[in-house]
Amino acid sequence: MAEKLLQSSSFFFTLLLLIASVTADSPFIVAHKTATLKRLKSGVERVLVNIDIYNEGSSTAYDVSLTDDSWPEDAFDLISGKTSSSWERLDVGAVLSHSFELEGKVKGKFQGAPAVIKYRVPTKAALQEAYSTPIFPLDVLEDRPPENKLDFKLLIKYGSLVSVISFVSLFVYLVMSPSSAAKASKKKR
Repeated sequence: MAEKLLQSSSFFFTLLLLIASVTADSPFIVAHKTATLKRLKSGVERVLVNIDIYNEGSSTAYDVSLTDDSWPEDAFDLISGKTSSSWERLDVGAVLSHSFELEGKVKGKFQGAPAVIKYRVPTKAALQEAYSTPIFPLDVLEDRPPENKLDFKLLIKYGSLVSVISFVSLFVYLVMSPSSAAKASKKKR
């Protein structure tokens, strides 16, 4: 019984070493996809898409390709960049970035799918796949209440006056407050 247990535990230990040796020398791809809306004027809104690809593994990934086909042509026009790209390699600890810009044509919510990253590992014949993070739902061309931004006209008009009053009040406070040297001289008397 003890011999069977010893054989099975040595088998599992050998299996773990084999798995560790195979996975220890491979790339680990992490991709982060973000999409932000930019309203140019009423009825015109652009989507800025950025995808960052990280290699957190212990070896280089080769023939890295990125494809993001989650943007339907009937809802978006491609303004700049491409929705796919490829690189020769992604070294350990390195980052690749890809950006493109779209213009929304249809009003409504849009939930994009993750981007697909394919890469080659030298020890395997088949291409490996990784997926980016999904994006939050976007309200493309939706009516939004106006944002309350700091009015720069007021800042330009009254900014210098506020700063002068602040400096004068700080000076008066410093002059009127008793200093620590004056307190020490009164205690000695």
